[in-house]
Amino acid sequence: MSRLQNKVAIITGAAGGMGESEAKLFAEEGAKVLATDVQFEKMQKWVTEAQKAGLAIECIAHDVTSEADWKKVADKAVELFGKIDILVNNAGVYPAGATTDNTEKASWDKIIAINLTGPFLGVKAVVPTMKQNGGGSIINVASIAGNVGGNGPAYTASKGGLRLLTKDMAIEYAKDNIRVNSLHPGGVLTPMTDFFTHVPGAEELIKNTSPQGRLADPKELAYGALFIASDESSFMTGAELVLDGGLIAR
Repeated sequence: MSRLQNKVAIITGAAGGMGESEAKLFAEEGAKVLATDVQFEKMQKWVTEAQKAGLAIECIAHDVTSEADWKKVADKAVELFGKIDILVNNAGVYPAGATTDNTEKASWDKIIAINLTGPFLGVKAVVPTMKQNGGGSIINVASIAGNVGGNGPAYTASKGGLRLLTKDMAIEYAKDNIRVNSLHPGGVLTPMTDFFTHVPGAEELIKNTSPQGRLADPKELAYGALFIASDESSFMTGAELVLDGGLIAR
């Protein structure tokens, strides 16, 4: 269990769901992890238990839309662990049932700020340290909504923007040995999608979310992030890893 031995990772949106699973898996694979989220108390509970289990995970409150917060996070990672090798831009919001007609500008601005501007600010914050260290791996958690429509205007725009921002950054930082890739989940059982399991006809809806007939467990996505973060994917940059149970293969 040493695929990330001696690596230091920052993982945002880690109060639960995919972020929590990624943080735990990365630590189990030898990384030192700084988990971040605006929901600090919720995150701190599982981090404390993980520390008792011997995992090298610390946590910090973090608003990904704040440039000042990003500086604090990057500085904290270096203070705690001496460097930054990996950034997982996992934090995101999903407005269920959003349409162009019912999306207010304030909602649009919030979603774009968290889902797209947040990763942009994160990359700016960690790249100087990665350059000093001789490289790194950045994972932008997008969505299949970055590949196809039908998920609401702001969410689709934010994830589509993140998909192409990833490619632009991959080109820009290739010379610095910094790889930038995107991870594209389909339906995943997380607190953000929990509403989906309680709507009328949920069982049938879930069966239709993918040819596999189910939602993903967050750890299945964490293993995808682990591959991108590790040196096993050393020739992978500007790429999209789609983990959607075959949904967009239809």
